[in-house]
Amino acid sequence: MELVALVKHDCPTCDQLLPALTAAAQRGAPLRILSQSGERETSEQAARVGLTMIPELDVDLALSERLDPDAVPAVVLFDGGAETDRVEGLQRDRLIELFEAAGATLDAGDLPAMRPGCASVTRDPAVAAAIAARRARAEGRIRSRILRIGGLEDPVEALYDRGLTDGLPVVPPTPERVVAMLEHSARDPQDVVAVLPPYGGIATVEKVAVNAVMAGCAGPELPIVLAAVEAVGREDFALHGLLATTHPAGPVLVVSGPYVEQAGMRAEVNALGQGCRATLCTGRALQLTVRNVGGGRPGVEDRATHGSPAKVGFSFAERLDAGAPFGGLAQDRAGLAAEETGVTAFAGEAPRLVADQLARDPESLAASLAEGLEQVSSIRFRLAFDAMLVLGPEHGRVFREAGWSRAQLQLALHQASHRPAGEIVRGAGGIAEGLDPAWVTDPAFPVAKFASPDRILIAYAGGDAGLFSMVIGGWVSGEIGSAPRTARVEDWLRPGRS
Repeated sequence: MELVALVKHDCPTCDQLLPALTAAAQRGAPLRILSQSGERETSEQAARVGLTMIPELDVDLALSERLDPDAVPAVVLFDGGAETDRVEGLQRDRLIELFEAAGATLDAGDLPAMRPGCASVTRDPAVAAAIAARRARAEGRIRSRILRIGGLEDPVEALYDRGLTDGLPVVPPTPERVVAMLEHSARDPQDVVAVLPPYGGIATVEKVAVNAVMAGCAGPELPIVLAAVEAVGREDFALHGLLATTHPAGPVLVVSGPYVEQAGMRAEVNALGQGCRATLCTGRALQLTVRNVGGGRPGVEDRATHGSPAKVGFSFAERLDAGAPFGGLAQDRAGLAAEETGVTAFAGEAPRLVADQLARDPESLAASLAEGLEQVSSIRFRLAFDAMLVLGPEHGRVFREAGWSRAQLQLALHQASHRPAGEIVRGAGGIAEGLDPAWVTDPAFPVAKFASPDRILIAYAGGDAGLFSMVIGGWVSGEIGSAPRTARVEDWLRPGRS
């Protein structure tokens, strides 16, 4: 039988018990006394309480990590290396019993019957995080290389100087922060989420978590970011082309479902704007992952002529309350249940306003919104681009009260966004851009803006006031471009956090 005692220098209860423990050890008790404190603090404590021997140091808190006490002093009884009993804090009678079980005696005459201990150093959040990170590294759950920063370097500036940011400051992805982030997914940190272009970077759960930390995510956003990486990594999303194009588009993420609230995303006022950490960080985390894992540096692989905010990060949540005119985009596109959450990735540019203050019937409003959709890229470009309409609540109410479905609105928008060929042929109105005259045999023939109604994605978000909706123009669509993709958040979520 063997006894091990853990103490620390700034614990009054440890001060009171240490002389009795030291005396027992000197009388031959099978007892080791280890301090959770540093060498200087341990020596000072020994001198302060009049010890004739200085406790050993629990180097790197290895034993404390193994025993994981809530409080010290902690006296643990071992039999052949297996723990059989322990006492935390000062419980005089129980300590006497523990020593007797080890074949030793404890002179406890001057000790109080009971006194609470102090929190173990391992209960300090920073220490606990460091231990968790060390354990994760030893177990192979985190494998990312360590970036060494000089003692005089600012970590934020160092990450920028090494080309690991989007130009904005990032949160340094310490192992402690990454391990804490990984707690929000049940998946193995080395599971592959996607292979990302242009260089075939392997985006593991760990790698995505690293970039989610850098983006400023609090943690609950991670399953959404993982689903987003899965969606854009699918071949028909054509992320490689989206990275390399001169077009300003980037991945636009629409999050639909109940996990939106748990993640902290805001679907109401300023839904596409600033102020909501989860909304902003989710899109940014995806873009940082694409940049740091797959490549795609501005001016090198990324050849966007102007770029857009979508290049930094563009994500928002759908508003699926009782006032929503129809169900979520992910539920409609991917068949997800209402209680599930999906992320729809769309290759889009910056949003633009479409205002209609007067329409009160669905047909008139659909025609008005269709005019806004026709402005995507250029009125003269037909069938080449998809679009997303983010329907505002005041506009949405018109369609809800009329009983229109998403498909019905898509069809109306598609039908209203046709133009006579003669109006959009090259040279019409003094504009060189347009349809090749060789394709125009009948100037009155109506030419569609979009290839089909389902090429117009419709989401619902925004504040209650304002007869506004937003149009997000798409990149090249269909087989020669990008197809919107939806992934399920629950596939990446830790059970119990939904």
